[in-house]
Formats: sequence, structure tokens, C-alpha cells
Amino acid sequence: MSWFDHLIDPKGVNEFLSQFMPVMPLKGELRINNLEVRLAENIAEVEAAQRLRYRVFYEEMAAKPSAEQTQTKLDIDIYDAGCDHVLVLDHNRDKDDQVIGTYRMLRRSVADQKSGFYTANEYDISRLLSHPGELLEVGRSCVDFNYRTRPTLELLWRGIASYVDQFDIQMIFGCASFPTTNPAEIQEELAYLYYHHLAPPALRAAALPNRMVRMDALGPQAINPRKILTKLPPLIKGYLRVGAFIGDGAVIDEQWGSTDVCIIVKTDLITNKYARHYGLAEGK
Repeated sequence: MSWFDHLIDPKGVNEFLSQFMPVMPLKGELRINNLEVRLAENIAEVEAAQRLRYRVFYEEMAAKPSAEQTQTKLDIDIYDAGCDHVLVLDHNRDKDDQVIGTYRMLRRSVADQKSGFYTANEYDISRLLSHPGELLEVGRSCVDFNYRTRPTLELLWRGIASYVDQFDIQMIFGCASFPTTNPAEIQEELAYLYYHHLAPPALRAAALPNRMVRMDALGPQAINPRKILTKLPPLIKGYLRVGAFIGDGAVIDEQWGSTDVCIIVKTDLITNKYARHYGLAEGK
């Protein structure tokens, strides 16, 4: 079956992906007690990540599944076949139920040969693509409800840091979400991101014109940065801590029940403190 057949028939995505596994292991300090972070090594582990994504996004949150997704209980799309899948596993659980956290990673060198980037459905990323070197799109981040703790999140970041180091990633980008489709509910948060973290022009991905929601509905004098930081989703706060920029414009995603922003991180802007803390140094 060709790649284009898989674009037409998403059920074949995992079959296609299985041809390229196992992948190169990550390096560094990647275990905390019973929890471990690593890349998925076989199709069963990818499907475990897709089941976790379904539970979090479709059952716990507000995403709307297709009929096929409802039947399979898997969150799966055509981009999965080009991705590496970072997993956090709890080795105290049964072997077929160990995946409790996941992130998917799509490198430019792979996306160019396959499906392109998911973010391009919402943002003009041409300015990012003009930069040399390897780019990495990250997305589909989720953690089981009972594991939303510092060790789990730290391991996910360590996994990303190790992956960035291993594949010489120059820039990370992707969509991060607010759990609402009403931008009026998050005017302060969007304005804060716009006035304090807007990407410089050379890196400024912009929401597609037909999907653009302006982020500057409030003026800078109307926001209290300290107060707003406490209201940001944890994932967005995590990106900001490692020096993330924000693209211009938000995007409403009705299918996911969210309002998205574009996150951009130049890996050379990650401070030495975070490099050491999340394992970049150990991965050398």
C-alpha cells in the first residue's frame, strides 16, 4: 500500500508505521522510580498511546470523535504514520496498560516526504520552514488523569530534550490549546501572550486568514501579567518557561472544542538551567 493510499484510508496508518519500527532509543536519565520515558518500539505501544489520547481528548475533554474513532476508541490520523511517539510508562501496571503519558514528534525530514505538518492546517508556517536545519512539530500531548504530577511531566520534558539533542533539532513548534471555543472567555490570556511573547517577525507563524482570531482585543494596560500566568494551561506555561514564542492569531477548532495558539521554540534559546534539568546534557 502506498503512502497516498494511507491518506485515503487512515485505518492503514498504523500498518504503514509498523514498517519503520523500532526506532533509535533516547539517551539520558529517563527513569524516575517506576516511571520511564522512551519512544514507542512497536505498533502495540503506538496503539496504547492512541487509546490514551482517545480517553483524554474525546471522553474526558470536548473533542468530537468520528464514527470510526468511536468504534475503535483510538485517536488516530494520517500524521501518526510519520511520527515518533514519546511514551511515559508505569512499570508497576500490567504490561498492556503501562502507557500513561504521550507526545508525538514529527521531524521536517519526515514530514517533507509524507503528510506535511498538522500545524499548517491552522497556521501559515512558511517563515518557520524558511529556516535551515531540522524542525520538529510536537503535539497530541496528554497524560492519564491519575498521573498529572510533576514526575510525569518532568519525564515528558526529558524525553523531548533528549529527542531534540539526538536529532539536532533547531526549532520546535506546534499547536497548544485553551479548552474553549469562545475566545471572549480567554481575552486576557490571549492578550498577555500577544504583548509579552509574540514571535519576532522572522519566526512569526500567522493564523490562516479565514481562521484568524485576533489576540489583541484588549490593550496592554488592561492585563495583569502575574494574575494571568496563573490562569494559563499548564502546557502553555511549560513552553513559556523554556523560552517559547507565540504566533500571531488564535484559531478556533470546533472539532477539538478548543482555541489554539502556535508555539515556537528555538532550541538554542533554552537556558543551560533547563537543558541540565530536563536531560539535554546527559544525552550528549
